[in-house]
Amino acid sequence: MDLPGVCVVYLLRARADGGDEVLLGYKRTGLGLGKVVGIGGKVEAGESVREAAVREVHEETGLRIDAADLEAAGVLDYLFPTRPAWSQRSHVFTCRRWDGEPVETEEIVPAWFATADIPFDRMWDDAARWLPAVLAGGSIAATYTFGDDLATVVGEELRPAG
Repeated sequence: MDLPGVCVVYLLRARADGGDEVLLGYKRTGLGLGKVVGIGGKVEAGESVREAAVREVHEETGLRIDAADLEAAGVLDYLFPTRPAWSQRSHVFTCRRWDGEPVETEEIVPAWFATADIPFDRMWDDAARWLPAVLAGGSIAATYTFGDDLATVVGEELRPAG
């Protein structure tokens, strides 16, 4: 299956209490409007997934990251049988180094969340199933199929990660 490529980067930083925070964003445009999402977007023609991740993080938050600091954390296929144009393959990264402070852009209002307090009820339905393990250093390989409402996961197929 040849799906359009996207990337998502979860920037992590240590908290004073020893826990971690993750940078997420309130989506202001396009697919996912109104949801809390990871930072990322489409892989453009001629661009590697890592190049896309670096570009998208900068465009959406103003932060500058180096492709070498991206930690690959998995690949997720999203299938929308009733809206095939939404189907995509998402390359997931974590990152702990960047330059700058996040700023609001036309697409995203960035916000830091304690990894223990992620607002999964405001995210895509699949996030609670895999994101905690990825933020704890794990990886994921899965396919999520969304139902007729375009919001609810009706199928999950896990694959060996790596």
